[in-house]
Amino acid sequence: MASLLPSALPQPLPDPATAQQLEQLAADLRAAGLMPLRSSGELEQLSADAFVYSPVLQPLLQGLRAQLGVRAESAEQVLAVAAACARHGVSLTLRGAGTGNYGQATPLAGGLVLELSAMNRLLEVDPSSGVFKAEAGILLADLEEQLQARGRELRLLPSTVRSASLAGYLAGGSSGIGSLRWGFLRDPGHLLGLEIVTLESTPRRLQLGAAEAEAINHAYGCNGIITSVTMASAAAVPWQQWVLEFASWDQALSAAQQLPKTALLLNALCALEGPVAQRMPWPKGCPPAKASGHRLLILAAPDARLALDALLLSLGGQLVWEAPQGQSRGIPLRELCWNHTTLHARTQDPGLTYLQLLLPQPEQPALAALRQRWGDDVLWHLEAVRAQGQQRLACLPLVRWRGREALSDLIRHACELGCLLFNPHAITVEDGGLGGVDAAQVAAKAEYDPAGLLNPGKLRGWLER
Repeated sequence: MASLLPSALPQPLPDPATAQQLEQLAADLRAAGLMPLRSSGELEQLSADAFVYSPVLQPLLQGLRAQLGVRAESAEQVLAVAAACARHGVSLTLRGAGTGNYGQATPLAGGLVLELSAMNRLLEVDPSSGVFKAEAGILLADLEEQLQARGRELRLLPSTVRSASLAGYLAGGSSGIGSLRWGFLRDPGHLLGLEIVTLESTPRRLQLGAAEAEAINHAYGCNGIITSVTMASAAAVPWQQWVLEFASWDQALSAAQQLPKTALLLNALCALEGPVAQRMPWPKGCPPAKASGHRLLILAAPDARLALDALLLSLGGQLVWEAPQGQSRGIPLRELCWNHTTLHARTQDPGLTYLQLLLPQPEQPALAALRQRWGDDVLWHLEAVRAQGQQRLACLPLVRWRGREALSDLIRHACELGCLLFNPHAITVEDGGLGGVDAAQVAAKAEYDPAGLLNPGKLRGWLER
């Protein structure tokens, strides 16, 4: 189990580009009308994400950066970049908004980083089905705003919705706000198609259907350069924000288990143990969490409010704040959940890190066993999700960093209790997910990146082939 915490970068990695390769590459980029980026400040900014959440990854990834950068504004420019990198044998790492937490966009072997934020248009929306097509670099907040104007909304959103890009979320994310209703990004029916560019001396611009696109989903940009995305959307709902408070954690946990099983239309439910809730920057008008208060953060449809009072009588909680989403002041509730919970807690206490677990059912025995052994070194943060059609609770606990050995023991203990680990302290696609090699992802890399130059080192199945 200790191997789940890397102590070195994956191997083998390609050598960094030579000075001659970089000059030839830069010349080709300029000939295509692109401006190579060389300043250390730009390259440092384009090469890092939020891997500092992990004290395991930070010493491994800190200081790694691309040797050259470039910004593309169109698929035609992406084709030119891909051709130049393939021609000169220079590795290429894709960059969205850099909101990932695991170093997904950090180049392990130098090379060139390609930034796509200027490819930011919503291209089309089908008025009857809500299926949309958008460019890779569009920010999710901008995409959501444009969909809302058409009576639609994104099914799934990360807590970084204001800053994350569409293709970055698809390549490096998996769940978030909406997972209570819609499950995970890789569930069939969300991703309906991709346009990708291959990394070859004569790159291809391919249109992939839903089945072919699945191999590119959550692959860290290792096996194809995404230029546009076709996805399903949902009918827009004017979500209401609720903060519920409970005097005991057992009551809060029971409510988190029961509410998703009701007929209420819920889009998100986050449970925060008291010490976690006290670290959150609550919206304007929402009272701070009590020292002994445990909270549920809920996004619900307007008609759910009619049943809330009766439910709270049986659940033992109280409503301490409510406001329509988008109309409250300060930080909205959806930016207090998922990995933003960790962000806000670490702002006050950098000695905290976290894990990502899918809890066994029933959840209480595993949580109780972990608390008995680890005490306040593990603080509870739960998110309600839909996994393979069933309502489940995911756990993103705050963890006091006591060193690699203690974290390894905690992971081992959680897995022995039946928890499913999604390791945020791993570098490769597989080890940050279910652990097994996805043959379709490896086959796609062989087809679309035959020289292995896209984000090298991140796909373990490619390294082990």
